Amino acid sequence: MDKKFANESYTEMNELVLPNDTNTFGNLMGGRLLYWMDICSAMAAQKHSNSPVVTVSVDNVSFKRSIKLGEVVTIQAQVTRAFSTSMEVRMEIFAQNLPKGTREKSNEAYYTFVAIDKDNNPTKVPQLIAETDIEKELFEKASQRRELRLILGGKLSAENAISIQNLLKIAQKG
Repeated sequence: MDKKFANESYTEMNELVLPNDTNTFGNLMGGRLLYWMDICSAMAAQKHSNSPVVTVSVDNVSFKRSIKLGEVVTIQAQVTRAFSTSMEVRMEIFAQNLPKGTREKSNEAYYTFVAIDKDNNPTKVPQLIAETDIEKELFEKASQRRELRLILGGKLSAENAISIQNLLKIAQKG
């Protein structure tokens, strides 16, 4: 199986927040942002896998600041780790007020995708090569995030979670 560099999956998407994207308070609706995030992160996963992908999990998404009518939303997505058929994609979301020249981080999140073949069956994805210190750190911690997703999804017991057990051993020693 081929290998790909993490930065090859980098995807950036911009959207202008229009009136039909907002709630009665003039803030971007969370569902609209989740929709844009799904599109952007799916493109990053497809760049890595060279195949169609389906969303299998969305991690906790908390908002640090609301995004207002008229602001530009920038979503930056990149694959942080590839497993056998799945990929974790990290996103950072920023809100820009163009007239004021400001740009603030709104939130970040992780989505997980599975690559599928022409018969809609999971298919292998290339291994990911992390180059920068940040990419390496995200790559290493991806196993812990994956185990948490599997535990929360009822697909893995906490007792069988290797990364979680190792963390507990370190905490008990310190």
